Amino acid sequence: MLDLTKLARQMQGISDHLLKEAKASSQRLEVAQKLRQKAQWRQAELIKRREEWQHRMAFSAPVPLEPLLVRPYVEVAPPIHTVIATDGSQISPNHHEIAYCYLINVGRVVLHYGESRHPLLDSVPEVFYRPEDLYVSRQWGIKTEEWMGYRRTAAEATALAELASQNRKGGNGNSSLKGYAPTLAMVDGSLIYWFLEPLPTDARELILSAIFDAWQQMRSDRVPLVGYTSASRSSESLSFLRLQACPYPEPDCFTHCPIEPDSARRSQANKAPCQIFDPLRDTTFWASVLEPGQRSPMFRSSARILDLYGEENIVYFCYLHVGPEVARVDIPAWVAEDKPLLNSALGLVLAQVQKGYGYPVALAEAHNQAVVKGGDRSLFFAMLEREMIKAGLKNVGTSYKEARKRGSIA
Repeated sequence: MLDLTKLARQMQGISDHLLKEAKASSQRLEVAQKLRQKAQWRQAELIKRREEWQHRMAFSAPVPLEPLLVRPYVEVAPPIHTVIATDGSQISPNHHEIAYCYLINVGRVVLHYGESRHPLLDSVPEVFYRPEDLYVSRQWGIKTEEWMGYRRTAAEATALAELASQNRKGGNGNSSLKGYAPTLAMVDGSLIYWFLEPLPTDARELILSAIFDAWQQMRSDRVPLVGYTSASRSSESLSFLRLQACPYPEPDCFTHCPIEPDSARRSQANKAPCQIFDPLRDTTFWASVLEPGQRSPMFRSSARILDLYGEENIVYFCYLHVGPEVARVDIPAWVAEDKPLLNSALGLVLAQVQKGYGYPVALAEAHNQAVVKGGDRSLFFAMLEREMIKAGLKNVGTSYKEARKRGSIA
């Protein structure tokens, strides 16, 4: 139980702290804007310096593919189009439950606009209980709970590709027929799966291969894929401005700034000169630059995990002012390099946010379809218990610890 009286004492002074932070953020924003104005005249030079010195840089700077001052409006979505989305949820394995297993539930959504076609709103659950499912990750030192999350990411991508292919064939019977309604495939969050980077090679390839197979299926169906991140905490695009802020002849961080310039725990006085606007976020910066309906320049990400993606799957990104906020939109290379496909995708993203009053309808519905509520969890284990009793198993039930937690006597 939360003691509100004790909590109230800790709340004193928080308004003063937030006011100071707001003033400091405004100053950092002004610095970043001035650096952007200066960098526009040296953009080609800065890109060249990045290419030559990236092996000596302590930060990963993306490559802007357009002038830094570019902020075009995205095109208006056509009346007839289709949006596909998936999202996942799970019931984690628990040794205190009646059986050690886990469940992945993938929510699926297909929304048709301007056509008399019923939407698809459902979920596909899958239970994992075999030893090869539960313990395969142990050979790499990965916990089952952690591995379940990785498998869920792959399952979401596979389901998305299957929906795109089915919709492509089901819409008119011929995927190559001209006049096919524009279609968009969406996932919640970034397409850069940085959390896979520390995994052993075999484990990482097992997950990424399933994801990339799904991406290639969508590519062959010409269904653009985007990753939509609301309230992004990234500062990746601002990393390019650190090249402009660097006061040294070359951005050799290991020679000139041996104080670990990327350490967020250090005070501002001990940070490298190029971190003058830290910890400013991309969304805050682009919100001060873009108007509703405009996007930032397109950037090519330089995250290390992308070395495993292959050229056709390298992730590009931009920031899109959707009205209530500035969102990050991730796009694979095969979408970013196809201008008609890119423009169509961004237009459909903006339309989704407008229809959802601030957040894409398809993603919100996919989440709602995927989420496993407390009642669903109870029913799942009740069904499992019934089947175990039917099979003749005895002493079926939760551990004493779990039973006591559920029925406190206090």
